[in-house]
Amino acid sequence: MLKGISPILSPEMLKVLCEMGHGDCIVLGDGNFPAASMGKNATVLRCDGHSCAELLDAILQLFPLDTYVEKPVTLMEVVPGDPVETPIWDEYKAIIAKYDPRGGDAVGNIPRFDFYDASKKAWAVIATGEKALYANLILQKGVVVE
Repeated sequence: MLKGISPILSPEMLKVLCEMGHGDCIVLGDGNFPAASMGKNATVLRCDGHSCAELLDAILQLFPLDTYVEKPVTLMEVVPGDPVETPIWDEYKAIIAKYDPRGGDAVGNIPRFDFYDASKKAWAVIATGEKALYANLILQKGVVVE
């Protein structure tokens, strides 16, 4: 255990976050996300007992979002006709606003299969226990300046 670092971030997760460079992406997949198949060429981490929101908050304490792109956070669009509400997106935007002055403006949406294609190129995929639907997101890491 370390001071100042969320205990939900495992040593393996900290290693992955540290290895990521500017522009690298990490996927936070909800409980239905096909993490193993999407992450065949990436590091896949299991965080089954944790939600995407709590992991998002813990991760954003450690690295900035990319400022060289307009939308460094990507959500999976709801498939047209799917009668699903996405209140978790508002929770994500509130968390992002704590760490990035763009707040919700840093968040974009892409169609389901485009999201899958982007996920296959990610540095890492985190499988969570998130129960909300359409709770998947991709974070693009920025430059750490201190």
